[in-house]
Amino acid sequence: MIEFKSSWAFLLLFLPVLVWYFAPAYKTTQTALRFSFFSILTGVLGIKADSGANQLKPTTWQKIALIFGWSMLVLAMAQPVMLSKPQTREVKGRDLMVVVDLSGSMDEKDFVQQQNEVPITRLEASQQVLSDFSKTRDDDRLGLIVFGDNAYLQTPFTADLEAWRELLTETRTAMAGQNTHLGDAIGLGIKHFLDNGESEQKVMLVVTDGNDTDSLVPPIEAAKVAAQYGIRIHLIAIGDPAATGENQMDMDTISEVAKITGGNAFLAISPSELKGVTDTISALEPSLYQSFTYQVETSLHYIPVLLLALNHLLIMWVYSLRRFFVSSKTSEDSDEIHIAEEIRNEF
Repeated sequence: MIEFKSSWAFLLLFLPVLVWYFAPAYKTTQTALRFSFFSILTGVLGIKADSGANQLKPTTWQKIALIFGWSMLVLAMAQPVMLSKPQTREVKGRDLMVVVDLSGSMDEKDFVQQQNEVPITRLEASQQVLSDFSKTRDDDRLGLIVFGDNAYLQTPFTADLEAWRELLTETRTAMAGQNTHLGDAIGLGIKHFLDNGESEQKVMLVVTDGNDTDSLVPPIEAAKVAAQYGIRIHLIAIGDPAATGENQMDMDTISEVAKITGGNAFLAISPSELKGVTDTISALEPSLYQSFTYQVETSLHYIPVLLLALNHLLIMWVYSLRRFFVSSKTSEDSDEIHIAEEIRNEF
């Protein structure tokens, strides 16, 4: 398929017509001789003299060459391009950092499996649901941070999701300490995004069951930094909303962190609710997040220019060849006349 990027240039095809009809003829100054007996001289010589200037007119071949040459120049100015078949490109994948709370309260067995009604710990429920969640993220790179008294990078961003799931299942309650330093965990996630994040889509998924306990960086301040770097944070609270004391859920802080970064805050107190939350996050952060259709352009502007050059080269070659034959014929005629004069002189 051929298109013209500057189709307005075709209007220039009519420019020579306007010049032909409205522009004055080109005038040149030549030396002339004036004398009073001009009419007598033309009468004696039998010459018919026209009054005024004589206008030079192009020959048929010159007209064809001019029309063809101008048409090719206009065609080149119109910038013809060859378009390939439409191609759709899908940009998949994002960097998604999963942050899991390993504080002592994650050992509470207040999550009940629906299959056998056996109570499991909050961490076990999180591991099961996050493992299933990772199976829907084939086009993403996942990372894993665990936190308690301190935050630790369990695995950097990786496309090897099987290895990621193994490292997730190896985590244990309190292996990072008993407390909940949520702000520090968010800060470590931001640092890892800045150091190793390749995708423009940066998402952090935080699973916690309590409130922040004396982080070096308060969660609200960490969220403001994340927002500056375009990192979206979704938080899932899985603790008991009726708990008090150290185990009390700080939903106000959790909601504010999500709001600042453009994410969402969720509360899940059962495996089914936790599964529903991860399904919702999958819908909010689809693996395919951008697609566009494009056509490759191949410029053809050089073709009319090449044809123009070949046309003029051909005209010059034909003209030179014609002059050669005319010159040869004239030389032969001269030789014949010379021979005839020599024969006549001899007799």
